[in-house]
Amino acid sequence: MRVLVIGSGGREHALVWKLSQSPELTKLYCAPGNGGIGEVAELVDLGAEDVEALTEFAESKDIDLTVVGPEGTLAKGLVDAFEKRGLRVFGPNKAAARLESSKAFAKNLMKKYHIPTGTFAVFDDAQAARAYVRQLGAPIVVKADGLCGGKGTIVAQTLSEALGAIDLLMEDKIFRQAGERVVIEERLVGEEASFIVVTDGTTAVPLLPSQDHKRLQDGDKGPNTGGMGAYAPAPVVDAGLQRRVMDDVILPTIRAMSTEGLSLKGVLYAGLMLTADGPKVLEFNARFGDPETQVILPLLKSDLVPLLDDAVEGRLATSAPCVWETGSCACVVLASGGYPGDFQIGKEIRGLEQAAKQPQVAVFHAGSKRDRDRTLTWGGRVLNVVASGSNLEQALKRVYEAVSGIHFDGMTYRKDIGARALKRPAVTP
Repeated sequence: MRVLVIGSGGREHALVWKLSQSPELTKLYCAPGNGGIGEVAELVDLGAEDVEALTEFAESKDIDLTVVGPEGTLAKGLVDAFEKRGLRVFGPNKAAARLESSKAFAKNLMKKYHIPTGTFAVFDDAQAARAYVRQLGAPIVVKADGLCGGKGTIVAQTLSEALGAIDLLMEDKIFRQAGERVVIEERLVGEEASFIVVTDGTTAVPLLPSQDHKRLQDGDKGPNTGGMGAYAPAPVVDAGLQRRVMDDVILPTIRAMSTEGLSLKGVLYAGLMLTADGPKVLEFNARFGDPETQVILPLLKSDLVPLLDDAVEGRLATSAPCVWETGSCACVVLASGGYPGDFQIGKEIRGLEQAAKQPQVAVFHAGSKRDRDRTLTWGGRVLNVVASGSNLEQALKRVYEAVSGIHFDGMTYRKDIGARALKRPAVTP
């Protein structure tokens, strides 16, 4: 099978790494890829959102399966363009991808179909948004409606912060059109978890529950980022809670989308807050999580290609079940200084070879570029250092040992990934 992966981040490196292990694979491409992905797949110099060029490439190379990584590519309608040409692609079409590309659409869908989430209101007028915030008070959450790379959510602790968030999004337009409309919602209290399934629009196959660390700094402080680390499986999501999430969130959402005439094929990612009243949806994504994918796929013992292929063909109901390794996996994101704000690129990365030689360690590149015999930083989140172990404690020990040997100017990372989970018993897949 000839496979094309679209994207250039750590998630795509993890996908390429796992797909490359399939005995069904004959050729693997990635567009545009990055400095690490080029060691596993043939890079294609095409932008992830260049729909026309990607469609022509897939057709010219007789690609059997295309796997879309980034949300922006889905929002651009790549799946629609591929399907018009009869090309097989894993991911939802543009209309179904609104579950992620528009938070207002997702919240209204949840309200209509009684899928548990926080109370909310949607505004495209800044003055009305301010009046609503003054009425409710703080703490409160202000979200840009559109795609912001995981950085469009502002948890305001005070009324002043909430009003400032509205100004930043709607007046200053720090995320351009993505912030012209905002969702303002109650702040849910509890522990967060990521629940990801592969779906063919009818059936859903759950992957291991995981937990992302969104805030930049230790102790969940600082601004939201695209994710500073993760681990799987998340012990806070035990077997009983997994069944509840499937019954109350995942399957009702898939049915709701179908009722609305939208076929949700690909990935459904539910970002959950585990409240005292049960799990509630913070947000939906329509693609693999980043950096959750980086800790889920190393624990997937079975072949990924047939799973994605069955989803495209609508036959997940008869698909072979996923087989999981025992133990845990942890990821630490190494970011450029200044991220998620202004940061510099072009810094030489040292220690990659030594880190990759350590047992049960992988380094997935998120923002890097090869320059002759050097690897340079080329983004905000630069590397995802990943390690597996018989338990989370061992996985974390290995991952931080690997991190200690990697260096680039301005490198920053969290030192408390998985700390909360160490206090809980492990989850058996």
